[in-house]
Amino acid sequence: MTQGIHQLTASMVNQLNRVDVISNNLANLNTVGFKEEHLSEGTFNRYLKQQEIKDETILKESLMMDTIPKIDGSFKNESVGAIKQTGNGLDFALKDKNMFFKIRNEQGETEYTRDGSFKSIDGTLINQNGYPVLNSNNEEISIDDPDFAANIAVSKIDFTNVDKLGNNNYKVIDNTQVELVANSGEYVLQGALEHSNVNSIRTMVGLIEAQRKFEQSQKAINTIDEINGTVIDSIGKS
Repeated sequence: MTQGIHQLTASMVNQLNRVDVISNNLANLNTVGFKEEHLSEGTFNRYLKQQEIKDETILKESLMMDTIPKIDGSFKNESVGAIKQTGNGLDFALKDKNMFFKIRNEQGETEYTRDGSFKSIDGTLINQNGYPVLNSNNEEISIDDPDFAANIAVSKIDFTNVDKLGNNNYKVIDNTQVELVANSGEYVLQGALEHSNVNSIRTMVGLIEAQRKFEQSQKAINTIDEINGTVIDSIGKS
């Protein structure tokens, strides 16, 4: 009488994961250059098929549980968020979805971001985390230079080639696929910022939907548990 409990439990876990991702999207509703994230859901059967292709042994238990839903992967909404004028000469927006600014972290490693809300410390252009913004030669940029905006390096990177690090920054997976843009002024708008591309209404609807699906699976498990209790009592009395 436990048929279905594994699937329902897995569904509850998936919905909890969805709630985490959606909540993070909502928390970053006002984060400059933030890209909303999503999860895709599949079944365990997909992994069994991959095992068959690799000629690996498939357990009998796995064949019995091949309908269990699983988180299949994650992906980002790559679309450019709304660009709004700020009038601040240290604010920059990227007009193309595959463009990134280069920055150097505390370990001296290069990271990438779409957050162009820069500021100045001791005449050096830095981002909100205090990391220096880099030019095409991976050097720091002085705002004392009248043409400092033209020196800001812009790199073209496909979103499939970046991993999120936190602090709204990304790390490149394959550096050979990074293209340094020669005419960066064509893609950069000074005095403006790209807002998050999170749609607040759609995201709230998704959050409510995930919570309801979790509750539905929970109620179904409780119903199965009650049926099991009734059956056990009947057997015990017979």
